[in-house]
Amino acid sequence: MKKLLNNFEAYVCAVIFLGMTAVGFANVLVRYLTSYSFASTQELLLAGFLLLTVFGAALAAQRGQHLAVTFFTGLLPHHLERWVRLFAAAVSVGLLLLAAWFCIQLILNQVATGVTTAGLQLPVWYYSAALPVGFVLIALRTVQYAIHDFHDPQLEDISDV
Repeated sequence: MKKLLNNFEAYVCAVIFLGMTAVGFANVLVRYLTSYSFASTQELLLAGFLLLTVFGAALAAQRGQHLAVTFFTGLLPHHLERWVRLFAAAVSVGLLLLAAWFCIQLILNQVATGVTTAGLQLPVWYYSAALPVGFVLIALRTVQYAIHDFHDPQLEDISDV
């Protein structure tokens, strides 16, 4: 169970990527064999890219491999650098939780207006529903890594913890 929780994002990303590959391959196969294409594949692939990006960001946050500008923190004394990284993590978590809240507002708006997708005529909120979960997951993984990083600043990868 611990392995499943520690690698949740990796499993989600793998499933999404495999699904996207299957949908894209099926579209190419049908297009070349019949001269037609599935109209909804672009919609599904775009949604897949969005989800892959969010859950991939959670995976990067868990491993401390997210985008960071370390030039200025590298100039600081070691003990102060740790506090600046902790502050940066706190600000990041705040922004991620704010993004999750705005995504929830977006979903509520999409449900209230009944907007549907162009290709499959599905409610748009089906695609948006995973976004707040993803942002909260990124925030949790950021906190997890920040705690480990604060206690052991030499730590590079906690995925095997």
